Amino acid sequence: MTDLTETAARRYQFATGNQKLLGHLAMFAFSAFVAGSYSIGALATPHIGPAAVNAVRFLIGTTLMAVAAWILLKGRIPAPRAAWRFLVLGGLMAVFFVTMFVALRLTDPVSTGAVFTLMPLMSAFFGYLLLGQVPRGIAMASLVFACLGSIWVIFNGDLDALLAFDVGEGEMIFFVGVVCHAVYAPLVKRLNRGEPLVAFTLWSLLATGLCIALYGAREIMDTDWGSLPPIVWISVAYLAIFTTAGTTFLVQFAAMRLPAAKVLAYTYLTPCYIILFEGLLGHGWARPSVAAGAIVTVLGLLVLAFSRDA
Repeated sequence: MTDLTETAARRYQFATGNQKLLGHLAMFAFSAFVAGSYSIGALATPHIGPAAVNAVRFLIGTTLMAVAAWILLKGRIPAPRAAWRFLVLGGLMAVFFVTMFVALRLTDPVSTGAVFTLMPLMSAFFGYLLLGQVPRGIAMASLVFACLGSIWVIFNGDLDALLAFDVGEGEMIFFVGVVCHAVYAPLVKRLNRGEPLVAFTLWSLLATGLCIALYGAREIMDTDWGSLPPIVWISVAYLAIFTTAGTTFLVQFAAMRLPAAKVLAYTYLTPCYIILFEGLLGHGWARPSVAAGAIVTVLGLLVLAFSRDA
């Protein structure tokens, strides 16, 4: 009996370890997709408003997810029970996406991405409030350490700006959206009632798109869709496929397998990806002092990712 118990325990630990590994891989892809949205989104913002671009991306993204759900669930997509849950999640994500594009009109992609990396520390706080998750001491220390690196990037590696707390308007606006996203991750686990993940993602996307459409109805109607340059449609296609349907599924997939703080710890990779993408797009490379702050955030991620769960 003892041997059977030990064998069952080992199998359980192996299966659990595999699920956690899949959660980490999902968030690794998540961070790459999100980083791309800042660089690509910045190319579209001069030509289209934040509500309009997000409305059309969610229309496309929701359609793609509906097709995927129909195939994966063999045409049996469950109706959304307690629809208020999805409206709460959708409202939070709507604020995040709209403020992101407003911020990209006011500041550069690297600084915006750095604000995004403040999310794990806030997510750990909300994970404690909503789920009772308490990160271990080393994990909490790594969150703070990485947060300091993010703050350095936000202030563009300028000690005088940091001491004067010279925060730009774009960064402050996006900070509100980041707080909403930080609440979102633990709420996914709190509000999930056992629905298939693909169905839960579908209804979350639909609710987000609905909230954005209601908020930006006038802007959407006033947009001259026929005269938009190709870069807008390229951006919309990327945003719809990778950073709408893709990232929503990935973060919900990971949130069911990892603590909230670890899920969003992968946002620490965002500034490094953005610095790489901006350089490859010919927009210039970040100064060494700014890149150093991004590297600090990555070190924080490595410590947190490999630390044991509480």
